[in-house]
Amino acid sequence: MTEATRTTRATTPLSVQPDQTAGHAKATERGHGIHRVPVGAIARWTLAVLAVLWLSFCTAIGPFYWFGGSIADWTMANTLYFLLALIIYMALLIALVRFGGGRIIIPPSLRSACRRAARAVQTFCRTGWPRHILKPLYALARGWRRFATTRFARAMGRCWRAIRSRMPRIVMRCTSSWIGLALIMFIGWLWVPVTLLSAFGADIRSQIREFSWAWNQWTGLQQPYTGFFAFVPMDIYPTAHYLWPQNPTYLTDQHNLVLTVFYGAVAAASRYFTGSNDAGYVVLSSLQFLFAVFCCSATMHRFLNLPWLKQGADDDAGMLPPASEPGTKPEDYPNTITPAGVWQRTIVILFFLLCPIPVFATISLTKSPLFAFAFVWWFGIAYQLHMTRGRHGGKPQRLPARTFTAFIVSACVMLISAKYAWYILLAQTIIMLIADRQRWKTYLAAMLLPAIILHGGLVMLVSSGKVINGDPIESRGIQLQQIARVAQLNPEGIPKDAADKLAPIFNLEQMGEAYFQQDADPVKSSGIQSKKVSYRWRSVTKEDMANFNSAWWQIVKANPVIAADAFFAECFGYFDITDLPYVSMDYYVTSDYVNNTVWIKDWQPQWRAHIASFARDWGKIPVLGWVTHGNFYVIMTLLFGAAEVIRRRWRTLAWHMPLLLLMGVMVTSPANNFERHMLPVTFVFCFVVLTYWRESARGSNGHAAAECRAYAGGRDRDRASGQD
Repeated sequence: MTEATRTTRATTPLSVQPDQTAGHAKATERGHGIHRVPVGAIARWTLAVLAVLWLSFCTAIGPFYWFGGSIADWTMANTLYFLLALIIYMALLIALVRFGGGRIIIPPSLRSACRRAARAVQTFCRTGWPRHILKPLYALARGWRRFATTRFARAMGRCWRAIRSRMPRIVMRCTSSWIGLALIMFIGWLWVPVTLLSAFGADIRSQIREFSWAWNQWTGLQQPYTGFFAFVPMDIYPTAHYLWPQNPTYLTDQHNLVLTVFYGAVAAASRYFTGSNDAGYVVLSSLQFLFAVFCCSATMHRFLNLPWLKQGADDDAGMLPPASEPGTKPEDYPNTITPAGVWQRTIVILFFLLCPIPVFATISLTKSPLFAFAFVWWFGIAYQLHMTRGRHGGKPQRLPARTFTAFIVSACVMLISAKYAWYILLAQTIIMLIADRQRWKTYLAAMLLPAIILHGGLVMLVSSGKVINGDPIESRGIQLQQIARVAQLNPEGIPKDAADKLAPIFNLEQMGEAYFQQDADPVKSSGIQSKKVSYRWRSVTKEDMANFNSAWWQIVKANPVIAADAFFAECFGYFDITDLPYVSMDYYVTSDYVNNTVWIKDWQPQWRAHIASFARDWGKIPVLGWVTHGNFYVIMTLLFGAAEVIRRRWRTLAWHMPLLLLMGVMVTSPANNFERHMLPVTFVFCFVVLTYWRESARGSNGHAAAECRAYAGGRDRDRASGQD
């Protein structure tokens, strides 16, 4: 920006600022009788309000399913819950929209009313309370004033002022590079692998068992394969026998093949050298810990320091303002961005270091944390692509070779850790080919090609009989819960034709007994322990499964209320901020599988139990404990996405779409409010907030300054007239 341009901007009166001029023109049009229906604004607000209504509805129905009720029991109390949640969520949404437009979050009129109410309360506290109640407070105030005049207090004040003046410089210096951030995360998280060693559940035990049976087969050991009395690893999930090839094979894609082989190989080496799997667990957790440090610090560096920015580059790429010109102000460069400040850096780092969700996830071997940390890495590179896309017809910047390689590797890690990553990357590739067409080669090579290669390789292994494909029943959690709830509450309401179609697939009586509204696994007969065989995985055929959808639809039509209850009970917790997690991340720290290890269970057992209990107790505190729940970050991310829709930030929404897709994965997952399914959204929430703040600050300084001056002028007039 030239000196003449800045002079023109500085001398332009507020009355002719662009936003106000446009508003005056619209008002003039309305005054002349020209009425334009803002169809786009109505559509955007409708979409945002629907999201708010969904959040409010989930909050209102929570008490039903906490105490085994039904949506048919809706009362006035639930209506009050719904209205209260609706008011709060709408207020948050409006505040975000106002902030995104560069306006004061609280309107000046409302702020003046709040200040008058505060003054009235203050006056009442001074004159309305009895003197014997205020006397101890006055004595405490006098004691504090006497203490403030002592030498010790003055010395403490000088030390605090020195720390406060130097702390911002220290924080900025320590977080100005990727190495500094990595050291902070490594040192801050080091106590986790040192004192807790490892955390895991049933999944890795099943993966290790699968690999062991496959290894025995490869080395020539004869093992059972099929038969009613033969119980092999594929029967634990279970996987229907019609999916098994004729030639014996013991590897499945239930928990992703690559991860199963890697975990199983490390555990086999551990048994060979130490006689147990425990050393393998520790090695795998340590590797995941280092990977988490790398991913989080690399993404922090991209969001906080904007390393791709170069001084003197064009504004369209979102560059820094010239540092050679002293006295520059943000409003002089409305289209520029700057690295994050001290408070932004501090909040992001403290979240990762103190929140139990990322802390326990660093060593939890449950596949979801690995996907989540890889997603954080991928999300940071996507942000760099977003900020260097070259707006207004400009030429986008090319990714450096190392960053491009990192983009590919992060996508590959996502693909080998979670099967739904294939769908997310495919959908995101299509979205980015529309939103950022100039770099279509980058998206095809870094997202679509790895997905096709890895997924195609798996398909080839399955078709050749080397690997058993995952059972499609795993993706029908909602349908299973609806059928099972009807079988439990209204078995006579199941149509005969539907019962006949389901008879070869499920034992409906056992299905009803196994129904648990929080989790669909019992209905699928999952687990190695004693279980009700509701799913006839040994005898069901592909032809039998072809009738499943039609039978399910008949049952839903005949029992709509029960089916709706089953659906809401299976997913409402992800969007109900007051709902406690069904399985939180601290579960894996003290799970039965950890307590039954050979020697890990004897490593600081009291500390392990204490830290898990502390996290659970913190999470149970109303309001203050919400920050330890994954659904809090899911809800807030959805509100920020709604605000981005209203503010028409379509390109930002384009690379935030995986967050919405992940919410869809949560809804269709087998369990309600399962915290590990929310890890990716939780980990990137701070970066979503930082992005919204940064994009709201760009180009809105003039509008905010005008509103602040208008408010200050009105406040001065109120004071002069004695109304404030």
